[in-house]
Amino acid sequence: MVLTLLLVTFVLALAVSVTVARFFDKPVRSIMQRILADEVSIVWSKYLSFAVVVVGISSGVRVWDFEKYLDPSKEGPIVMLTRERWVFEIYRTIIGSLQGIAWLLLVFFVFALLAFVVVRIFELRSSQKS
Repeated sequence: MVLTLLLVTFVLALAVSVTVARFFDKPVRSIMQRILADEVSIVWSKYLSFAVVVVGISSGVRVWDFEKYLDPSKEGPIVMLTRERWVFEIYRTIIGSLQGIAWLLLVFFVFALLAFVVVRIFELRSSQKS
């Protein structure tokens, strides 16, 4: 039963992560094209999509939390996997995935904003010189 829960949470976190990666693919690509050269921007966009999927899965599937279903010496008695517990674990998987991805994208967009400002300053300086 625990292995089924692990598999379900993995598939769910993967689905959430791929959906979010596809949703942000076009904005990320356009930001990267504005900041970087064309060839490099495509590679970095793909890398960020990969990072979104990895962070989403690792944030959503909390393997160390599944010990409470297996090992009674850690946290007292073994917790039973009831229907309510399944719903709770699925909810935690979705929220955990989205939370990890949100932090990753926040950091990316902060650095992208800083890079955009730097690129804009250099563009303004070069246009004033010519």
